[in-house]
Amino acid sequence: MAAPIVIRASSRYVRVAPRKARLVADQVRGLHIEQARALLAFSPRSAAKDIHKLIDSAAANAENNHDLVADEMRIAEITVDEGPTLRRFRPRAQGRATRINKRTSHIAVALSPDEED
Repeated sequence: MAAPIVIRASSRYVRVAPRKARLVADQVRGLHIEQARALLAFSPRSAAKDIHKLIDSAAANAENNHDLVADEMRIAEITVDEGPTLRRFRPRAQGRATRINKRTSHIAVALSPDEED
């Protein structure tokens, strides 16, 4: 028996905090690609836009590289890992400065053909 086909796409150094991106990723994990696109299109979270673009990229990979129909795919796996943190400083009272952490994420998605039973 052959291993199931898995189409991958990843986006690195996305300027959104991993904790916030994981909230959106958890919503679409395991969904059919059309359901995921609809959910992301109307999500108010900023990470939804980045994840939507990444899913569209993975779907394009499926069509162009593997000759599959993108609309018949489901999100098999989606992970959000922490990327490097940009450290910035902000002036505060009495000559002090406090650090502002601008976090980044590495997002990876894997699509697989939808098994219709």
